Parts: sequence; structure tokens; C-alpha cells
Amino acid sequence: VIGSRELEGEAAKEIICFGDDQRDIPAGARVTGFGLVKLDVKTKSSSGVEFKTSGSSNTDTSKVNGNLETKYKWGEYGLTFTEKWTTDNTLGTEITVEDQITKGLKLTFDTQFSPNSGKKSGKVKTAYKREYVNLGVDVDFDFAGPAIHGAAVAGYEGWLAGYQMTFDTAKSKMTQSNFAVGYKTGDFQLHTNVNDGTEFGGSIYQKVNDQLETAVNLAWTAGSNSTRFGIAAKYQLDSSTSISAKVNNASLVGVGYTQTLRPGMKLVLSALVDGKSINSGGHKLGLGLELEA
Repeated sequence: VIGSRELEGEAAKEIICFGDDQRDIPAGARVTGFGLVKLDVKTKSSSGVEFKTSGSSNTDTSKVNGNLETKYKWGEYGLTFTEKWTTDNTLGTEITVEDQITKGLKLTFDTQFSPNSGKKSGKVKTAYKREYVNLGVDVDFDFAGPAIHGAAVAGYEGWLAGYQMTFDTAKSKMTQSNFAVGYKTGDFQLHTNVNDGTEFGGSIYQKVNDQLETAVNLAWTAGSNSTRFGIAAKYQLDSSTSISAKVNNASLVGVGYTQTLRPGMKLVLSALVDGKSINSGGHKLGLGLELEA
């Protein structure tokens, strides 16, 4: 089934962006962010309720964040109920219906409420997936006026093309317009994108062998003379241990180490070194522990 993951160059992003803001990267592929101490715990009750909790401490700001998520799937009716809570005192409820109205159609109703500020928000998401196409329309409700997000991805014989847009009804104008083209084979992926007609980017991912993966990322913004680029690699030492390394044109060097200590327990270490000021400090370390039962 064609998905937006390949079109967005996720394989390259997982390697290039380890240690950065990784909200768009699948959880299993993340490396703990630089300057963070993090703990993730996942468990499942005998009745089928899934619990997920995570906490992190930022060594720069000393801010501690945490969240709790519970999920229950009612497979007979294609329903999934999710409850979320964060230390910012934001409560969220999500209800998903999948493959019930028609095969490939997924409907999601998402609401959030902050008791402290009284702020409320709601979102309706629709997604339709088939073998060669992936369509999505989300409506983000706001008191000023809803925002409409749309995306479409089509693929054939390894080639992918997609378009993403956001229309702000309050301002009656398009606020986002992105286009991307990609190509994917078993061990190679190519991705190019144009965002709002001003930002141009591309990435190349290659799985050299069963142990080594490499990626290159380029980006350029109209009106700017500088080109941003980065190269990265991930090497699987054995079935339970991997190391990652990356460097970009800002002379930032990142390294990561991931080891599965035992089934359901993973240790993640990361470090970021500023090559321009090695003796000045400001380097960052990251530590993470993931538990799953």
C-alpha cells in the first residue's frame, strides 16, 4: 500500500535526524534527543488495554515533561479509543474507526482540552489508502475558523508523487503548498520536495548491506545563498547493537549508540559535538531507556 512515509523520505530522515526533534519519525527508529534524559515505558493489560508513558528532562532548561497514553482496540468494530494526558495539563481523547464504511477508509475524531487555560480544540481526520493511492483530508477546528489540510500520494512501479496543502478559512488563503517526488527500490530511495515555492530539498538513502545504511540530505531556501546539507550512516554491529553518526555543514557532529539489553528493554545514548568550538563547551549528551512489556 502506498503511503506518505516513503514520499517524505522517512528512511533518510530516520538516519539524518537522529537526536533532533523527532515527532514525525516512527518511535522505533528514534534516537534520544541531544541534551535529554528520557524514559519510555509501554505495557499491555490482559484485557487488551495498552499503556504508554514517557518522561524527559532537558539538561539545558531543566524542564521536565511527561505524558500518559491509554489505548483500547475494539477489533470487531474497527474502533480504537485513545486517552492522553501531559504534564502541561492537556487532556486528549481520540476515537478512530477503520475499514468499516469501506475498506481502506480511516476516520479519526481528536479533541484536546486544557483546564488551566480553558482552551479547546478539535480535529476530524480522514484517510483513504489503496494499493496505488493514499488520500487524506483533515479539518482543524478553531474559533477563528477551521483550517483544512489535504494530502494526496500516488505511486506506480517505485515512483511516488504527492501534494500537500493547508487552507486557512479565517484568512481565506492557502497557507501551505508542498509538492514532492520520490523513487523507491528495495535498498535505495530518492526524495525531492518543494515547499511553498521557496524551499527546495532532497535526500538519498541507500542500504549498502545488511549492516550499513547511509543517507545524504540537501536543502536550499530562495533568497538565501547558503545550502544546508548533512551526511549520516547507521551500522548494525550485531542483532542487538547499532551505532549512528552524522555531520552537517554547520560542523555539528552527532553520534548515537543503541543496544537492546534484553527483550523489551533498550538503552539509547547520543552526543552532539560543535566542531567549530570544541574547547568552548556547549556540547550535548542524551540518555534514553525504553521498556516494553
